[in-house]
Amino acid sequence: MKIKHRSMALFIAAFFMITGMNTGVFAQKDTDKTIKMSTTTSTRDSGLLDVLLPEFEKDTGIKIKVIAKGTGAAIRDGMDGNVDIIFVHAIEKEKKFVEDGFGTKRYAVMHNDFVIAGPKTDPAGIMGLNNGLKAFEKIAQSKSIFISRGDDSGTHTKEQEIWAKTKVPMVNQTKEIVKNGKPAKTTFTHPEGLGQWYLSIGQGMGATLTMAAEKQGYTLTDRGTYIKFKQGRKQGLDLEILCEGDASLRNDYGLIPVNPAKHPHVRIDLAQQFADWMMSVKGQSLIKNYTIFGKPLFFPDAVKE
Repeated sequence: MKIKHRSMALFIAAFFMITGMNTGVFAQKDTDKTIKMSTTTSTRDSGLLDVLLPEFEKDTGIKIKVIAKGTGAAIRDGMDGNVDIIFVHAIEKEKKFVEDGFGTKRYAVMHNDFVIAGPKTDPAGIMGLNNGLKAFEKIAQSKSIFISRGDDSGTHTKEQEIWAKTKVPMVNQTKEIVKNGKPAKTTFTHPEGLGQWYLSIGQGMGATLTMAAEKQGYTLTDRGTYIKFKQGRKQGLDLEILCEGDASLRNDYGLIPVNPAKHPHVRIDLAQQFADWMMSVKGQSLIKNYTIFGKPLFFPDAVKE
């Protein structure tokens, strides 16, 4: 009888070892405190996450794996359940993400601004304007080169919002993208003159700024990436900020945990801890005090005195 029991015990132990189903593996899963976050390239490239994430890990023991891409693609990551939380900047798309049940709540974490950069020669004559709509109209009227990201990012979304409010004739263009692992179509709006003076390149902010400098054209950029390229590289950036300070150029960032009702596997408990920490006095203070070359870059939206 003892031999039978011993044989059965050995069989069970061997089964768990072969399948990897042992208490050590389960314990590792329970203690593994890592979440995945899709965010924008501008958030990553600003250097802010290099300050925030180590402090968050020190306070909570939670590690965050960052996946940087355009806002549209980051939101699709959340819709597909590929990540636990998203950190993006396209407020209307973020609200719809929550309304459609993909996110639990949008946390208004911070904001900064977009600027319109262009060559010193300023052929469109927009220097000193603090009105994004008028600046875009003057660029279109003069048919000056304008480089668009054209990548469904937060910056591209903002650009389309501004064009839509101008008096410039617009065109709808349908492109194919991959959504939920399948080909899908999405519609972009752009002014007349695509491929002539208006160039849509489907690239990130860095590549867009580089091309704008090479062609001495205009572009819409977040301030942080512009400063990084202008002052943070030996070669600098041969573009100037020509239009800024308009309310239409405000750039709001939202943090949204992915809804476990849609994707039960997401680590909502850890994602919620990150959201709460970002909205805390410490998180907001780190955002407020973050600077690039002595210049503040983000302004916290949940400051607690």
